[in-house]
Amino acid sequence: MKAKQVKELQLLNQKIIKCKKCPRLASYIRKVSKEKVKRFQDQEYWGRPLTGFGDVNARLLIIGLAPAAHGGNRTGRMFTGDSSGDWVAKILFTFGFANKPSSQKINDGLQLTDAYITASARCAPPENKPTKKELDNCFPFLIEELKILQNVQVIVCLGRIAYDTCCKLLDIKHTKFAHGAKLTHEKYIVICSYHPSRQNTQTGRLTWNQWSSVFSDVKNTLS
Repeated sequence: MKAKQVKELQLLNQKIIKCKKCPRLASYIRKVSKEKVKRFQDQEYWGRPLTGFGDVNARLLIIGLAPAAHGGNRTGRMFTGDSSGDWVAKILFTFGFANKPSSQKINDGLQLTDAYITASARCAPPENKPTKKELDNCFPFLIEELKILQNVQVIVCLGRIAYDTCCKLLDIKHTKFAHGAKLTHEKYIVICSYHPSRQNTQTGRLTWNQWSSVFSDVKNTLS
């Protein structure tokens, strides 16, 4: 079964990378990749839609918002090469879902175990704000991913948009987003967290203890 799932993910990922359904986003990620920022002037940006990544047998699925313009959009992998990625890698390593506590580039040896990371939007949006239409365009990719990832038991939603996307995905009657909130679906356990964005972590809206408590809950739920 794993070989079949890997092949299905490969085919899906090829579709994701080639996607140009959203003209605004396609134009924006090309622009960012060309203009870059000073600290990454010597690097070649990925500049295309991003696939999910992780363990095809994962019981934990993490849904983020979208790639960062100079993070995933540069490195070619979600939550890689930016401050949000630092928090994600460190917490996954702490709780045994990753083999190393940090990841700055796509080929640095990071491997996830029992976890898979995806997002509501596959292209970096201006001001981190994808439109409803753009989210709708990406939604079929998430449907296909969840069908392929047949062992998923727990879904962690990073932020309100990820939570809204998850509610749509699982046909859950919408309930209010709140950090640490836990929802039981007929097949999945959904756990909410503030997104580990610099805006949230540097202002103290999301503390390390709060972040840890989410993944402690995940670990206990899966044990």
